[in-house]
Amino acid sequence: MTDSRHSAAVATDVADGNPVTPAGTRAAADVVTPALVTRLTRGVIGSGTTVSHTPFTGQKLADLPESTPEDVATAFARAREAQAQWARVTVRERAAVLLRFHDLVLDRQSEVLDLIQLETGKARLHAHEEVQAVAVAARHYGRKGPAYLRPRSHTGVIPTLTKVAELRQPRGVIGQIAPWNYPFELSVGDALPAFVAGNSVVMKPDTETALTALWARELLIEAGLPEEVWQVVLGEGPVVGPAVVAHADYVSFTGSTRTGREVARSAAARLIGCSLELGGKNAMLVLHDADVEKAAAGAVRGAFSSAGQLCVSIERLYVHESVADDFLERFTARTRALRLGTGLAYGADMGSLVSHRQLENVSRHVEEAMAKGATVLAGGRPRPDVGPLFYEPTILDGVEAPMAVCAEETFGPVVSVYRFHDEDEAVALANCTPYGLNASVWTADGRRGREIAARLRAGTVNVNEAYAAAYGSAQSPMGGMGDSGLGRRHGSEGILKYTEAQTVAHQRLMPLGPAFGLTDEKYAELMTRGLRAMKALRLR
Repeated sequence: MTDSRHSAAVATDVADGNPVTPAGTRAAADVVTPALVTRLTRGVIGSGTTVSHTPFTGQKLADLPESTPEDVATAFARAREAQAQWARVTVRERAAVLLRFHDLVLDRQSEVLDLIQLETGKARLHAHEEVQAVAVAARHYGRKGPAYLRPRSHTGVIPTLTKVAELRQPRGVIGQIAPWNYPFELSVGDALPAFVAGNSVVMKPDTETALTALWARELLIEAGLPEEVWQVVLGEGPVVGPAVVAHADYVSFTGSTRTGREVARSAAARLIGCSLELGGKNAMLVLHDADVEKAAAGAVRGAFSSAGQLCVSIERLYVHESVADDFLERFTARTRALRLGTGLAYGADMGSLVSHRQLENVSRHVEEAMAKGATVLAGGRPRPDVGPLFYEPTILDGVEAPMAVCAEETFGPVVSVYRFHDEDEAVALANCTPYGLNASVWTADGRRGREIAARLRAGTVNVNEAYAAAYGSAQSPMGGMGDSGLGRRHGSEGILKYTEAQTVAHQRLMPLGPAFGLTDEKYAELMTRGLRAMKALRLR
């Protein structure tokens, strides 16, 4: 809600629209200087030039090197040579780099917050979510990485006579394709466990948000990562992306479901593994006993953080009919009061969309829904008075198939509201999509909330929170079901995916075959008795 302390500094340029925060005095040129760009792009292999822009104004932000497929091959050759040396460093030493990086990130967060805002257009508080997520991942894998990767002993085929160890070997060079919407967290945040596991990385960040990823690389090198271990290539996705997949030993991809399928096909053709975090059409359920005030605040965070441009954003809101009116009154009031802004400072509640493509998609979904009978409870229009890509946070009621917004991922500040009669109906509605990334349940009964959560077809489900509780719990896996992807980040799966499991079995004293004068028949009889005995002794 708008605080009276700020009322004098807030202007509303569009009647009944969201208020606008002051723009501030620092310009993009004050932050992204030629010296900074030169420093950050040092080491990027690229014979061409490409340009990035800031969504806040549409103006040019930086001239960047542009890589060719041949440049990608060179980057992989460098990374492969460096990886052989890096893998010889002990796991604890590799993990210690992350702990030093953790401290550097927190100490110098203002630098990266400026870059994230300028490259994505998001509000500073939402940019800080990325700082939090990266710090959590660095701390987690810095502390737990050695335990995840330690050799494990297993019971052999003949206990005491067969000694078995499971080792974790690095895959080699990881090809990482990172998106524009969370350029800090989804670049270095995903690379950290790969480095601890002994891999090198060749990353292709989105060109428009490359400076943030390059800043992270510079800081990680300062923390002790060998420079050649992390290579960055820049360029158009259809040109550079396939080259990354063609050379990688494993691929980590975050992006659209359509592109994810192409990555999966290419990886399968080369018989290499991949992890894919893809799209979502995430649902939030408000049950009859929910605290509607808290649920309304949670819905605002869930639907409009980073202007809705996050894969785990809430796009479908199912509310029990008994509390729907009360909830919507509170949710609508909170949404209309959200402050839009472009300043490189805290204060704005929501920032900009990142591109004209995103703006066009959001506008198409809203306009089509309105034309087919949906009602706009809040928002529903662009705000060029704030910036060229701003769109008001929007609530739609009366959305029905075949409106595109009903089933397609919007990836913007738009949420559709639906009413339900009972919990079984709510679960069925939440699950009626090919996506399965994130979901949210709001109720006063925590046990009941967890029971319903277990029935939802989503990789993460939050009870009385929209997305941050599950995503921020780095010891637990995070990823999608169905069209939302393959594999997981975070937890043991988030680091073990970057390794090959190797079994080393040492057979002692007697062979696994006839010996000591035993005939084949006697050997078979001996083994049969042994197998029965091991079952009786409950050996695994």
